[in-house]
Amino acid sequence: MAIDPGFCAPGLDRADALRSDPDGLRAAMMRPGARLLRMSGLDPDIGEDGGLSWGSLAEADPEGDLLLLGLDDGAPRFAHVGHVLAQGQPIPLLWQALAVLPERDAAIYASARSLVDWHARHLFCARCGGDTRIEKAGWSRRCTQCSAEHFPRTDPVVIMLAEHEGRVLLGRQPQFPPRRLSALAGFVEPGETVEGAVARELYEEAGIRVHDIRYIKSQPWPFPSSLMIGCFAQAENDVLTIDTTELEDAQWINAAGVRAAMAGEDAAPFIAPPRLAIAHHLLEHWLETRG
Repeated sequence: MAIDPGFCAPGLDRADALRSDPDGLRAAMMRPGARLLRMSGLDPDIGEDGGLSWGSLAEADPEGDLLLLGLDDGAPRFAHVGHVLAQGQPIPLLWQALAVLPERDAAIYASARSLVDWHARHLFCARCGGDTRIEKAGWSRRCTQCSAEHFPRTDPVVIMLAEHEGRVLLGRQPQFPPRRLSALAGFVEPGETVEGAVARELYEEAGIRVHDIRYIKSQPWPFPSSLMIGCFAQAENDVLTIDTTELEDAQWINAAGVRAAMAGEDAAPFIAPPRLAIAHHLLEHWLETRG
């Protein structure tokens, strides 16, 4: 896979030491080069150049907080953390904007969206229910009553292609666009390995047993905040028992069908996932390994 999935480009210097340095953080906010990422709720504002739009820190709501995203060649970059649950536009419309956003800007936005959304959802302590306040420049929250500290979380998700006799298993969820198929996926559960999650999800959703599970590539996914862990697996047979509470359909697709879909051919047996998604790159990688 010569090109990475969306959100994987190197972003900002995350400046971890600055997060715990109140004096340094105040000085960073006063620098002439400090900039605020302009967002509408959870959505990015796009500038005239087609990239992210940055403004002065004076544009931030004084009732909210500033989150340090990191440093861009030494210049501080911030996002605003409000106290009202942030909203975003429907994902398909957002994807249209992200499809043309420069790769580095998409990676910066992914971090900002995940963090702003996490803050909006964690105004209260999970231990005692008390109010929480922002700490470490936005990279944690602390309860004002019991002092419990809470950190932004990323949920691990396995996404995988099962192969059997030159075909791969693809499925569709009811909310997918018509004819869209993609790799099967599911959350890693507590006490579970990546390999265990791959095997369990494929059995639960499609009724197949697999072996030879291999990690391929990962992708941060900011909807709201997951780490997609891309894998391959070999299926023991091709008999499917579909869990219709999870999938609307699942099919075995041969290499010719995958190539046609990836090329966008009208006669292809399905519509491929967008290039932004890791599923697209898993399919590309599968085709490449077949020569």
